[in-house]
Amino acid sequence: MFVDKVRVSLTAGRGGNGVIAWRREKYIPKGGPCGGDGGEGGSIYIETDSQVVSLENHRNRRIIIAQNGQPGGYNFCTGKGGADVTLKIPCGTLIKNALTGEVLYDFVEKERKEILCQGGKGGKGNDRFKTSTNQAPYFCTDGEEGETLEIELELKLIADVGLIGMPNAGKSSLMSCITHLAVKIGAYPFTTLFPNLSYIHYPDQSRILLADIPGIIEGAHLDRGLGFEFLRHIERSAALIYVIDATGIEGRDPLDDFRVLQNELKAYKPELLEKPSLVVLNKIDMEEAQENTERFHQEFPSAKIFEISALEKQGLAPLLQAIQDLVQLQPV
Repeated sequence: MFVDKVRVSLTAGRGGNGVIAWRREKYIPKGGPCGGDGGEGGSIYIETDSQVVSLENHRNRRIIIAQNGQPGGYNFCTGKGGADVTLKIPCGTLIKNALTGEVLYDFVEKERKEILCQGGKGGKGNDRFKTSTNQAPYFCTDGEEGETLEIELELKLIADVGLIGMPNAGKSSLMSCITHLAVKIGAYPFTTLFPNLSYIHYPDQSRILLADIPGIIEGAHLDRGLGFEFLRHIERSAALIYVIDATGIEGRDPLDDFRVLQNELKAYKPELLEKPSLVVLNKIDMEEAQENTERFHQEFPSAKIFEISALEKQGLAPLLQAIQDLVQLQPV
């Protein structure tokens, strides 16, 4: 199951208490204090992992508590420190303070690790308080409480190219053709309920990460349909591909579909329209597509338009080359 937003309560471990202990040995006549310090409480870290693709692991684990430190021991022994906890997250995850909304970290780098909650310091044993005027201190200190934090994890996928389109435009069919990913395909709206990620592999051993975003409808930026929930995944895509149903048999005009998609992106974040893009007119194997294709070229002469049939696997080679060229032109 794809999960891209969770809220988690974090509590670092408490430090162990220091202890009061006395040394009593046969050949050490005066003995003295020998209470050890408490161990430090476990801390909570967060780390990006390339093998993790969603926040699913944290969906049912909303309260995370690190281990407490152990109390000190006899003969100056320091208590065992509490075990640390490390949360594994995918690249592209925002860490927010759930109470204030402040962005604490934006994890876009691989193998980055940060501390979220520091474990409490251990208390001091009575040996720590021995002085020349107080040779037998009869007191120690307790360990400190660990830090607490309420966070929200919000994933924004990092992909080279994002596929966007209206429901039933054929995005999933196209993705299954060019990435060999087995995705759910059906002749009904909202077949794709969550983003799919896969790579396009090229003969030169290069590869491009493609994200299939669930269908966007008019008003998506106002929380209509599924679009609002996943529009944020388009933000980090280096380039966009608009997939348009050229047939219009769903009762929609392909030209209006393209305008709606652009308007929704503009309403959500205007800078999304500045991303490099291609337009894919899908289902050209159907008779109804011919007239609409001509109209589209006339209406949007400056757009980079590719005519394909994902079902019949027509026109894919020029499109794949154009995608590779588009991504390679992006700044590293």
